[in-house]
Amino acid sequence: MKKLSRTFYYQNAIDLSKSLLGKVLVHKTSLGTIRAIITETEAYMGVVDKASHAYNGLRSNRTETMYHKGGTAYVYLIYGMYNCMNVVANRSGIPEAVLIRSVVPYDKASKQLMMQLHPVKQEKHLSDGPGKLCLAMDIDRSLDDVDLCSKGGNFYIADAGIKISEEQILSAPRINIDYAEEAKDYPWRFYYFE
Repeated sequence: MKKLSRTFYYQNAIDLSKSLLGKVLVHKTSLGTIRAIITETEAYMGVVDKASHAYNGLRSNRTETMYHKGGTAYVYLIYGMYNCMNVVANRSGIPEAVLIRSVVPYDKASKQLMMQLHPVKQEKHLSDGPGKLCLAMDIDRSLDDVDLCSKGGNFYIADAGIKISEEQILSAPRINIDYAEEAKDYPWRFYYFE
């Protein structure tokens, strides 16, 4: 399993959203290493996207991470209680990001750790939403602005050789962004079928 290089992230958020499908999110925690396959993403296209935290060039303590180089983790809190894991796309100064919406455990050991961190009655709902996957993978605000490409890092995305063809990728409107006017209908949520 090979960590993704910096140049992998130097693409716009829509293309990166598709490219991340089938890649493996890895977090080395105090309990052990958790690996999960990315199955659903959403693209946020920065200053031109009314659903983006950086719409119209907004820059704040919360959004500053979005302006950093591609391959940076952008983790923020929603509803005062759930963390959301994003990956900064593109190059420094272009505030685009990809929300990781859903993952599935890569192996049995990862599944056991995820179940320990986020006990659920039905395994299929273990990490099928951005807040759930952060609970199951022990991702919190302390990981905001972490460089996913750093040498020897504990938090990164890797290529495990899972091939997702363009024909397998489906798109749909993004979720829970009714405030975003016409942008709420953009088909910038991506997932795949096997």
